[in-house]
Amino acid sequence: MVIRELTETDYPAIQALHQGVGWPQRSLAGWRWLHANPARRAIGAPAGWVVDGPDGAPAAHIGNLVQGYRLGDDTLHGATGFSVIASPAARGASRSLLKAFAAQGGVFATWVFNANPRSQPLYARHGLTAWPAATQALKLNWPVDRMALAAGRMLRGLIRIAPGLAAGLGEQLLNDRLGAAPRLDLPSGVAVLSDFRDQSRYADFWDALKGEGRLLADRGPAAIRWRLSDPDLTTPPLILAFNRGRDITGYAMAMMAKNNTLEAPVLEILDLEALAGETNAIPALMDALIGAARVMGAAKVRIQMVSPRVLDRLGRHAATARHEGGWGHCHVRFAPGAPSPDLWSPTPYDGDFGICLRPIPIPALTRNPFRARGGSLSTASRA
Repeated sequence: MVIRELTETDYPAIQALHQGVGWPQRSLAGWRWLHANPARRAIGAPAGWVVDGPDGAPAAHIGNLVQGYRLGDDTLHGATGFSVIASPAARGASRSLLKAFAAQGGVFATWVFNANPRSQPLYARHGLTAWPAATQALKLNWPVDRMALAAGRMLRGLIRIAPGLAAGLGEQLLNDRLGAAPRLDLPSGVAVLSDFRDQSRYADFWDALKGEGRLLADRGPAAIRWRLSDPDLTTPPLILAFNRGRDITGYAMAMMAKNNTLEAPVLEILDLEALAGETNAIPALMDALIGAARVMGAAKVRIQMVSPRVLDRLGRHAATARHEGGWGHCHVRFAPGAPSPDLWSPTPYDGDFGICLRPIPIPALTRNPFRARGGSLSTASRA
């Protein structure tokens, strides 16, 4: 098999590969946005690798999401592998693609934070280790609409019995709250955050965060602005700040997503951070996210990447969470000479979740008559 670097002209074929396995699809504009990732361009890293099939079109693919990192005054880069797909025309290519991804230079580590039970043994063969050891198999969720979650389980069970029914069911478990502008009743100290200018309170928070001496993915205003410019977002992420006086001491980013046509909507936590010594921020932000999920039409709140530090800082919410997963979905390979892994406490922001989750299908809201129970926003107060 001949592996080559991904080019922009490959994206229609990459789109077809995603469609063939039923994974969330980007628009061509969305692929071009991802290809233009400033952090990738800064080190000249590939946007991914492909293996061509007999017809000359890509038949296998792995994406390469590069992010900038700060450790004190030093700037590093790390890479997340995503969308590992091999069609029957390139059977076995995933092994070669993973080898190319894991062996790339210019990064302190390569990782996959969204492995499934079938794929996880493959990563170990390429030097990627399940990590962090204490939490690599842990995903947490907090239900807010158990009826919708039960309906989703019932639908998935029905399709396992009769797979042919899936095509005729269409988009299920939508509700009238999805896509509406939420009016949130937020806890004391928590507010919606929308100012990501280079000179802003958020910029001051980022300066304080990166001054703590931890290894942190770039959350600077420019990096956040790039994330928010994703043309495939159907609704903007919910970004909240925890405030002490004028200062922001913690923040959260969450995205409404719907994994597939048969599952209920989920408010997916993409990031959750607070300054050292700030014990109230993350519990308060979690209260806000769970409350917002009800208003926004989500059936649960979920965080798909949990490090020991994040788990500890969840406080009382760690005890009330339901556990998902149960297999090693986080795998990392640190490069020789990389900073100590103890300096890194990743959140989902470090992985591919922000670019690979399936956004709420807004057009389907207007054409599907079979919706889950909805709710009015008229009685909610605004922060």
